[in-house]
Amino acid sequence: MSGTDAGTAGTAGTAGAGAGGDRQHVDALVRMSNLVTPMALRVAATLRLVDHLRAGATSADALADATGADADALARLMRHLAAAGVLEEPEPGHYAPTGLGDLLADDHPSRQRSWLDLDQAVGRADLTFLGLREAVRTGRPQYEARYGKPFWTDLSEDDGLGASFDALMTTREDTAFAAPVAAYDWTRARHVLDVGGAPGGLLTAILRAAPEAHGTLLDLPGAAARTRERIAANGMDERIDVVGGDFFDELPVTADVVVLSFTLLNWSDPDALRILGRCRDALRPGGRIVLLERAEAPSGGTRTSDLYFSVLDMRMLVFLGGRVRTDREWADLAAAAGLDIVGKTGPLVSPNVPLDSCLWELAPR
Repeated sequence: MSGTDAGTAGTAGTAGAGAGGDRQHVDALVRMSNLVTPMALRVAATLRLVDHLRAGATSADALADATGADADALARLMRHLAAAGVLEEPEPGHYAPTGLGDLLADDHPSRQRSWLDLDQAVGRADLTFLGLREAVRTGRPQYEARYGKPFWTDLSEDDGLGASFDALMTTREDTAFAAPVAAYDWTRARHVLDVGGAPGGLLTAILRAAPEAHGTLLDLPGAAARTRERIAANGMDERIDVVGGDFFDELPVTADVVVLSFTLLNWSDPDALRILGRCRDALRPGGRIVLLERAEAPSGGTRTSDLYFSVLDMRMLVFLGGRVRTDREWADLAAAAGLDIVGKTGPLVSPNVPLDSCLWELAPR
């Protein structure tokens, strides 16, 4: 096969696909399987191309000067982004972002640029999908195989990566936690323990809704150090103790309510059971575990909701070896940990968050 044939095999394959539905299916499959556009978007995000375009560097030469990239390669990248509808070319050799491209501006509230940036936590982790075949073959996550250490260890030990992840998590806090905080009566608790709760937005919101309560937040040492600074900056350091540690060990305090917020999806069933066991053992008499996790895509739901659910589930597999669980799987996991589900609220809808969440209340048997 010639070099040209190899580079256009997916597109050229449509020529012999026949008429009508077959051709449409092949075209759709070529678009879905194309790796060029997803990587082009990530490179554009990493180089901050849209911000440079807005600043007046509209040609490949000017952008090359601004980014340190090769001018010819950059011109070809921009041509592809224009073909994909991310950029437009109002005059030959000069580009501007389209409405779609505007999402890649650093100041866009969706923070899409940071999610895709290959030098930041999630964009870097996305590269582990090159190991998807191995993940499917073995059932094991691929982050450590690529980078030499597990995802959470990497973020705890690398301040830059950890801070980039915290920044993404705090982007949605103002809206993401409003519904879960309103869905539960936190005033019944004198002490709330948030397990794996960095960067602290949920516990802060809970304690503001329960002014008589105090809290403890446990997370890995690096995340705890960053969270401690943020808690102090928010004026909550007298009500929240931040502890660096490991939630697979005995938890540092007992509490009336132990919170697990989007934590267990990061872990396999055996590890999730160990975490739940530690949380159960830290409950005071009459205490509850409050579990906040992504809701399963509803039966008969939209393709969009199914897709978001499955994309997050695949990321958990490849990054961490975790999983996004269905209601039935949550019930089985709770039972195996010696817990009963005594309440469920949801789905809870939060603006700018594509998947709804549910709040489960668990009690020891």
